[in-house]
Amino acid sequence: MGRSRTSGIITDGNGNKVVNKVYQGRRIFRRLGAVSQQEAEQWLARQTEERRKAHEFGTRPERNFADAAEKYLIERAHKASIDTDALHITALLPFIGKRPLRQIHDATLEPFKAQRRRDGVSETTIKRALEVVRCILNLAARSWRDEHGLTWLDTAPLITMPDTRRTARKPYPLSWDEQRRLFALLPGSVAQMALFAVNTGCREQEVCQLRWKWEVPVPELETSVFVIPAEFGGRSERSGVKNREDRVVVLNDVAKRVVDAQRGLHEEFVFVASKGKPRKPIRHMNNTAWQTARKKAQLPLARVHDLKHTFGRRLRTAGVPLETRKVLLGHKTGDITSHYSAPELAELIRAANAVLKAQESTLLRVVARQLQVVEGKVAQKSRRAKNGPGALLLTR
Repeated sequence: MGRSRTSGIITDGNGNKVVNKVYQGRRIFRRLGAVSQQEAEQWLARQTEERRKAHEFGTRPERNFADAAEKYLIERAHKASIDTDALHITALLPFIGKRPLRQIHDATLEPFKAQRRRDGVSETTIKRALEVVRCILNLAARSWRDEHGLTWLDTAPLITMPDTRRTARKPYPLSWDEQRRLFALLPGSVAQMALFAVNTGCREQEVCQLRWKWEVPVPELETSVFVIPAEFGGRSERSGVKNREDRVVVLNDVAKRVVDAQRGLHEEFVFVASKGKPRKPIRHMNNTAWQTARKKAQLPLARVHDLKHTFGRRLRTAGVPLETRKVLLGHKTGDITSHYSAPELAELIRAANAVLKAQESTLLRVVARQLQVVEGKVAQKSRRAKNGPGALLLTR
């Protein structure tokens, strides 16, 4: 790195400016990127002046949205929805990233909303992005404090949310033929996740975050269930958890077979990429592969969340009672050890398997294609595997 004319401003090997200066006993550090020397000096001057005023007069330092967003992502890195939040923030930064927090309100967010609508983004997605903004502003006004005890923002503005009731897309449960067409076009790892979701009613993030440590054996039934902690189960905490209870995932015959085929592929996560060493968890099902497959299958309305709607529709068609459907779909659940006995779990499993019996002849063809185990590859991988039977792979 090369030192510039101003103390505390450094130019790295790529020509980017880095501020690293101690002022009044506290460090000011920021990677400014490919800015000019003058811009770097002006940024540092503003920071030192704000800290001087805060020290002498109790004046709140000016912080922009990018600063707050960075703090938010660091603090919430362990949350299941953080990757989605990061995508929303990335879309927001060109519009409000450099704006001071006090200047973020409905009017300054209008250009962002207008551009997203021109890009064809749904009102629901825009609302999710605004929820992230609202959460960051509330934290800045209520929780985050500087070294002088002042909050980052005096008062959080009211952010108006779009009315999504009229514009929200209606659920689109898949028929058995549509499922076959769509799943046949998905790559192996995503196809397995989709097959699991459509047979358990799990949401996208529940599938992506599913961990082996959440598996609970049920020896009496020679099976297992998954107990997903509440913080991973419903909606993200910024918009309220769906039911604030642990989510018990019951496995019907197809879901159990999917899970068994994943054993040994990863120490922590159930679903991981089919290629690469080490195998990496799949963060999103609604990826390029999903978008491409639904276009080729001529199913432009099919969303990942519709897999949950499909499971619910098939349960209802099979005559499964409403209360049982709620449990299976994660709308009403609890701690397995205190709420579900083996006989009760057996009844839930029978109900989950009812969706298979409803279209048994079609199912046999679907499963044969989507859960085909290539015996030669299995035998070869099993000889190499060090972790037992985890070499079993599902193909399309």
